Amino acid sequence: MSIVANKKAFHDYFIEEKVEAGMALEGWEVKAIRAGRASIKEAYVLLRKGEVFLFGMHITPLMAASTHVKPDPVRTRKLLLHAKQISKMIGQVERVGYTLLPLDLHFQRGRIKVEIGLAKGKKQYDKREADKDRDWVREKARLMRAKV
Repeated sequence: MSIVANKKAFHDYFIEEKVEAGMALEGWEVKAIRAGRASIKEAYVLLRKGEVFLFGMHITPLMAASTHVKPDPVRTRKLLLHAKQISKMIGQVERVGYTLLPLDLHFQRGRIKVEIGLAKGKKQYDKREADKDRDWVREKARLMRAKV
């Protein structure tokens, strides 16, 4: 069940590979995400010292959350992956033009997971071509409905 999707990532990048990762979250963050108060539009993933971190994800705290905790909406969150997956990612990201982006935030068996994509940036002409293809698919569907 998807909570938040990063549609802009699919428009701006070619997604070559996807990996699902867990997240180290605090209690107030889990409550806020369950309430649908998260955004991954401007988030990105970095590798540091053999660990994977999510930067720029915004979680708006609930007003009814705990009073003894000072919430930081855009704090850096650690992603939980196997060492083998991390070493594979390091090799892939070191290639020129590749980056890691969060694509989707979702529930899996009661846990909050993030889907990370290995992405390569699109040029302007690639974006225009993708728009033309999408428009043509819509037009074909319209024509097929009109014939039936």
